[in-house]
Amino acid sequence: MKVLSRKHFPEEKYSNAVIGFGPQETHFVIGLTSHHNEADKLEVGTTFNHFGIATQDIYNIVEKIRAKGGVITREPGPIATGGTSIFAFVKDPNGYTFELLRRPPTPEPLCQICLNVFDMDRSIEFYSKSLGMNLLLPKFNATEEQYTLAMLGYGSNFTETTIIELKYNYNVTRYTRGNGYAQVAIGTNDVYKSAAAFELVTKEFGGKIIRPPGPIPKIKTKITAFLDTDGFQTVLVDNQDYLKELKKQ
Repeated sequence: MKVLSRKHFPEEKYSNAVIGFGPQETHFVIGLTSHHNEADKLEVGTTFNHFGIATQDIYNIVEKIRAKGGVITREPGPIATGGTSIFAFVKDPNGYTFELLRRPPTPEPLCQICLNVFDMDRSIEFYSKSLGMNLLLPKFNATEEQYTLAMLGYGSNFTETTIIELKYNYNVTRYTRGNGYAQVAIGTNDVYKSAAAFELVTKEFGGKIIRPPGPIPKIKTKITAFLDTDGFQTVLVDNQDYLKELKKQ
C-alpha cells in the first residue's frame, strides 16, 4: 500500500492518513487516525474481525511482515489438506488482524472487511436491502471451526471487488466494542434517497440513522450516517461532493 494523503491537526491533537493500493477516486482505501492525547488509548476490541488483502505472492509478503515486526497468527497454507486456496493471518503492531489471500491479479487488492455479527440472516437482509449489496458468497457453515461466513458487495464476482464479510461465531454472545474501528464509507448519488431507503429497512430489521442527510459544515460535502443491527457505523457520501473534495487536496 501507498500513503495517499497525510494531515496533522496540532490543536485538536490528532493526525490522519489515507493508504491504499490505488487512487482514492477509484479504489477502496483505509483511513488511519492517530490521537496524540495519552488518554485516548487504542482498543481494537473484538467486534471488528479483520481486513483482507489479495496477493499473488503470499509467502513473500508474510516474510516481509515478519521482518517488520508483525505477528503471524496463521502461517500460509490451504484451508484444508489438499486444498488449493492459500491464506494466512497476521497482526500489525497495533493489533489489527489482516487475512492474506493468494489470488490472481485483482483491481481491488484491499478486498474485504470482516465484521462479527450475532444474527447472520438478519445482517444479510440488512445489507442487501439498506445498501443494495449482492450476496456474492452464500452462507458457508464451517461446523468444525464453529462459525458461519457470508460475503456481500457490489458487482457479481467477490474476487474483483471489495466485500463485506459477515462472520457468525457459534456460542459467542458478547464482543468488546473497542475504539479501533470507526466506520465504512460508501459513495452514493443521492444521500437523501439513500437515507429514506435505509429508514424503511430499520422498521423491519433495526439499526438507526445517527446523522440525517445533509452537508457537513464548512466543506459542504453531503453525507448521512447510520448504525447497522450490530452497531457498526456506515457513512454514505455524495459521489460528486467527494470527488470535488479530493481535487482540493
